[in-house]
Amino acid sequence: MKDYKDTLFMGQTSFEMRGNLNNKEPLIQEKWEKMDLYNKVIRKNEGKREYTLHDGPPYANGDIHLGHALNKILKDFIVRYKNMNGFKSVYYPGWDTHGLPIENALQKSGVSRRDKPITEFRNLCMEYAYKQVNRQMVGFKRLGVLADYEHPYITLTHDFEADQIRVFAKMAAKGLIYKGLKPVYWSPSSESALAEAEIEYHDITSKSIYFKFPIVNGEGMFENASFLVWTTTPWTIPGDLAVCAGPDIQYVVFDSNKGRMVCAADLLESLKNKLSLEDVNVLGYEYGKNLLDLKYSLPIYDRIQPVINADYVTTTDGTGFVHIAPGYGEEDYIAGKEYGLDILVCVDNHGYQMENAGKYAGMFYDDSEDAIIEDLKACGSLLLLDPITHSYPHDWRTKKPVIFRATPQWFASIDPIKEDILKAIHDVEWTPVWGEVRISNMIRDRHDWCISRQRAWGVPIPVFYAEDGTEILDQDVLAHVADLFEEYGSNVWFEREAKDLLPAGYTNPHSPNGKFEKEKDIMDVWFDSGSSYSTLARRGLPYPCDLYLEGSDQYRGWFNSSIITAVATTGTAPYKAVLSHGFTLDGQGRKMSKSLGNTVDPIKVCNTNGADILRLWVASVDYQSDMPLSLDILKQVSESYRKIRNTLKFLLSNVSDFNPSDSLPYEKLESVDKYMLIKLNKFIKEVKDGYDTFRFGDVYKTVLNYVSSTLSAFYLDFTKDILYIEDPKSNRRLSVQTVFYKIVDALIKLLSPILPHTMSEAYDCMPFKAAEDVYLTDMPEYEEINDELEEKYDEFMKYRDLVLKALEDARAAKVIGKSFGAKLILTLDKKAEEVFAPVKDNAATLLIVSQLEFKAGDEFKVEVLPAEGCTCARCRMIVPFVSVDELCPRCEKIVNNK
Repeated sequence: MKDYKDTLFMGQTSFEMRGNLNNKEPLIQEKWEKMDLYNKVIRKNEGKREYTLHDGPPYANGDIHLGHALNKILKDFIVRYKNMNGFKSVYYPGWDTHGLPIENALQKSGVSRRDKPITEFRNLCMEYAYKQVNRQMVGFKRLGVLADYEHPYITLTHDFEADQIRVFAKMAAKGLIYKGLKPVYWSPSSESALAEAEIEYHDITSKSIYFKFPIVNGEGMFENASFLVWTTTPWTIPGDLAVCAGPDIQYVVFDSNKGRMVCAADLLESLKNKLSLEDVNVLGYEYGKNLLDLKYSLPIYDRIQPVINADYVTTTDGTGFVHIAPGYGEEDYIAGKEYGLDILVCVDNHGYQMENAGKYAGMFYDDSEDAIIEDLKACGSLLLLDPITHSYPHDWRTKKPVIFRATPQWFASIDPIKEDILKAIHDVEWTPVWGEVRISNMIRDRHDWCISRQRAWGVPIPVFYAEDGTEILDQDVLAHVADLFEEYGSNVWFEREAKDLLPAGYTNPHSPNGKFEKEKDIMDVWFDSGSSYSTLARRGLPYPCDLYLEGSDQYRGWFNSSIITAVATTGTAPYKAVLSHGFTLDGQGRKMSKSLGNTVDPIKVCNTNGADILRLWVASVDYQSDMPLSLDILKQVSESYRKIRNTLKFLLSNVSDFNPSDSLPYEKLESVDKYMLIKLNKFIKEVKDGYDTFRFGDVYKTVLNYVSSTLSAFYLDFTKDILYIEDPKSNRRLSVQTVFYKIVDALIKLLSPILPHTMSEAYDCMPFKAAEDVYLTDMPEYEEINDELEEKYDEFMKYRDLVLKALEDARAAKVIGKSFGAKLILTLDKKAEEVFAPVKDNAATLLIVSQLEFKAGDEFKVEVLPAEGCTCARCRMIVPFVSVDELCPRCEKIVNNK
């Protein structure tokens, strides 16, 4: 048989089948940088509607991890799409740079905070932070994230710190900033107060104890009785100042083998078993509100103390009495304040009992428990040591337990603006929708935000103290400090004396001698990042911004602090919408951790598989839940990538000789090509709807289904015969190429946000491309095409599935080899006749068989026979006869014309 390969019109393209992404992507990124792609995109979109995704600042410490990659890639999907779909979407990255982790990192490297002047230590912190910013910036660029890296916002810069002070000043002007002595989360391991957002919960085993407080003024049934008390924190007993009863709880007085005691009546039966109480004899009952005249002795200190009432006391567990230590708990503090109790704190900043704890002084609070329990046992007060495992707050940085401890701290009051915040939350669009309920509940439960920290590396709280201790929150003073920070940075606070930080000529009646002190605490880092919305106005961007996008842990963190500060200063939320994502897990669904050795390094993935593979994984997952990633999962994603890439290669190859100016108008296209154009437009709409609603998983599924089913399994399959065989100038071939060009152009643009490197490479291989890079083009527009043809072809495709099944069965039975070797006999009933009517002339081509006969009948039937005749040496079709050159009439004409 003669070889006619040279007469076939095989397409050519420089777009390679192998992605080789690990080598190509750095080169593509270099090209983007040289051509200043990001700024060209922004300039292209001048005058369009603005869409701003405000970056939540990652903490500048260490290399980027998979969580960073997930977050930044999701943001890049959105910004790239918006910039190609009618918006100007500026994206400047941010970094959070103050706080304990950087102090700890320096100290681990041998730098002692206490051995250096504070300004020198802060300068070292700043140098370290900038190195980390640059390190992470390189990582984000490797992921293909395009941003204004020349102008990031960094929380340590002069302008940011100055704006933060101005936010603080506005809140102070509304009376929302105050200093108070009240219990807060205190981390002995960090030696600092913490906010709720810096707390995480882990199970611990506590030394729960049941013990007696002897009543000293009891009469009648209360004579020689004791309150039966339960606590899970024996270390707080040195700070005990009262016993609290529920006013409406009924208490029972009873004799037993362990003495006369008082407890909640509802708990007596359970306490009998737990405490091995025998010979129990009930003497009487009394409500908590009638116990207020009783007093008791604190055995190990011999202090006489009162009974108080509070509604939060319950009978769900314990004994019905709560020991009150106002210095160690928020509820204790509130109850104690109502009854005028002092605030007694016996534990210092490091977690050690102080002199006022008596014999326990010098003991770490946790270690002191054994001594306290032994002393209660020695004086006959201890009834039971009953260890329990329960969830307990921990410092999320050091992972060590925290305590509640009353210290003088600066607070931002939430209560006065709580209703305004809740209304602002309601006005925001939350995705997932449960985000609104989650953050609303958090705000409802917050009363005050402790904003002071006892550290060195951070923005100083800009407060001065007069000679008599009066706090100075003067607006002119705060404005002056903000101006100083803008010019010199916050280090000026530590470099100058208080008098040199005040406005020239400043006087205050509380300082008759003109002496002032400055606050030593710094601000909570959540106040830093929570003030970042100020950068919008500084950069001339609309307020509020369109979107905040972070992990779901930020409902208690950045989403929370941002809306508090923003509503306090502007009256509105800083964002119109909030989108949150879950967390990355290993292939077995476990949390990733270095100790388990199950982490996935995103940069290693980029350098091995390619950033586009990692980005495609992000698109494939349900990112609003927790997401597993493993090498096996990456292999599956790589397979999907290959399907997309091979489809692009085939399309690009077969439009390499096509000029879009030769495109046929819709009315001149073949019917099946019209059908494919209709399907393309619906595909465009579906993909863009997915992007618009942040359903990237739907985009991924839609693309894969379109590439695999609509294109590869149908259109690209049967059109090979047209593209390779037909005359290049024929309308039949031009009709296919017209649609091919539209398909590949749409695919490259629609996939550009997810696979920017691959689509940039593919776009370079497009003939007659309109721009320097695909990112400088616009998304394809959906066009409504009203044509009954779609419904008819949809019905035909159902029959086609039946035919393909019959061909597959015939191949398995060795009746035929390839489908070109088949002769189909289709029996058409009335319905099938209507369906096949529009496609009868080219049905053999659509079904990829050499011969096709139709018969009328009562039901649709498919018969597969071997085709009879001669095989054309060029197109491989089996025809009744061929020429002396072994060509079918069609090929003979084409070859002669060529």
